[in-house]
Amino acid sequence: MSHPVGQVAGFAGVTVRTLHHYDEIGLLAPSGRSHAGHRRYSDADLDRLQQILFYRELGFPLEEVAALLDDPAADPRAHLRRQHELLTARIEKLQKMAAAVEHAMEARKMGINLTPEEKFEVFGDKDPEAHAEEAQRRWGGTETYAESQRRAARYTKDDWQRMQAEVASWGERYDALMAAGEPPAGEPAMDLAEDHRQHITTWFYECTYEIHRGLGAMYVADERFKEFYDSMRPGLAEHLRDAIEANAARHSQGA
Repeated sequence: MSHPVGQVAGFAGVTVRTLHHYDEIGLLAPSGRSHAGHRRYSDADLDRLQQILFYRELGFPLEEVAALLDDPAADPRAHLRRQHELLTARIEKLQKMAAAVEHAMEARKMGINLTPEEKFEVFGDKDPEAHAEEAQRRWGGTETYAESQRRAARYTKDDWQRMQAEVASWGERYDALMAAGEPPAGEPAMDLAEDHRQHITTWFYECTYEIHRGLGAMYVADERFKEFYDSMRPGLAEHLRDAIEANAARHSQGA
């Protein structure tokens, strides 16, 4: 069965001009001609066109496509295997690109109006999305969560960097406190727990002592939060939880 050039162009989603060009350079010469001299393509020609378009989609130049297809030692099945491998690799790359775009979309939802590069520059190797997802699951219907979202939506890149610097400074001070052997119920630890509470109040929402107690318990119970704090110093999550408890008790006694 043979097909006219216009029909083949329609099948393949290419222009007639493209098929004429492939014929002119010897990449895809039609197997036959009509009585009027018009190009007619066989099913084997269509198979070759499919191979050409596969390689072109993968970015191969026409000269290399011709060399690949005209290799007398090449098995047609080998072409399919190779194309499958190349397409699989491209799919993996596109999936990574899609994930990067998804991260950027999530950052905009959080009010972080950054490129993916800027976002990772701000947050380092921590994943704020995991914490944001958990926060929404736990408190998504509360006014506290809504207030946090409203504030975050107004923050600029400089705001997020300043916030990160504050967290880093706090972490260094807490690390030094633990290195010095300070107990969680001691004044220095309770003061840093209070700084932690005030940081949340300043940047996100009114963090009461009761809310702070709940956060302290979560920092130990939830592996993601525990990993975040323990990355500053092993055991910091539990130490902080106890310091938060002691600070809340200190406040209630002084009230």
